[in-house]
Amino acid sequence: MLHRNILLVEDDRRLAQLVSDFLTANDFRVDVEENGNRVLRQVQNLNPSLVILDLMLPGKDGLTLCKELRPQYKGPILMLTARDSDLDQVLGLEYGADDYVIKPAEPRVLLARIRALLRRYYQSDENTLANINFGQLHIQPSLRKVTLATEEVHLSSHEFDLLLTLAASAGNILSRDFLFQQIYNREYDGLDRTIDVRISQLRKKLQDDPNNPTRIKTIWGKGYLFIADAWN
Repeated sequence: MLHRNILLVEDDRRLAQLVSDFLTANDFRVDVEENGNRVLRQVQNLNPSLVILDLMLPGKDGLTLCKELRPQYKGPILMLTARDSDLDQVLGLEYGADDYVIKPAEPRVLLARIRALLRRYYQSDENTLANINFGQLHIQPSLRKVTLATEEVHLSSHEFDLLLTLAASAGNILSRDFLFQQIYNREYDGLDRTIDVRISQLRKKLQDDPNNPTRIKTIWGKGYLFIADAWN
């Protein structure tokens, strides 16, 4: 099945079975791993289309795994956890997670999030999007690859989507509401700050001074602005 294989990392066997059965019934192939120490090897062996990652695990915890996975795994990572603190959510996003679902999750909500991540991540397989180049910054949508001064920049799938959206509208101010709807395919509630977190991460990874950004600027009260001539 094309882009339909999922690695579920969950040590609660009953929950893992329920999630696996539901996703299997919706035409996904699901492999389950319950020990954090084996996840990196499983990802290398299975090359899953998407990883669902619990935070609390025997062996390596989910946040550590997310941080270690991101440089080598380019697919979407969805965190599924009972821990609902803002700090855990921010850390998950900073370490490269693409979405964050609190347990117990309604199965159809989880399915919708998975489908949205896969649809957005793999939509460029048709090679319909042209490469974007600004000075030393090169964005290849078909490969979902970014290089800066010949060095590859490792981004989560939503960080890549955010950068692509900003770069494609270079010179135009894009509001948080617009960016949220573009990246997550759902309405912005006025409170969520994941776009701000991802902008902060992009600046770090793209060598933009967070205290005085010159490449991705904040236009107070309006949104964010990608500067086309700041990448030389």
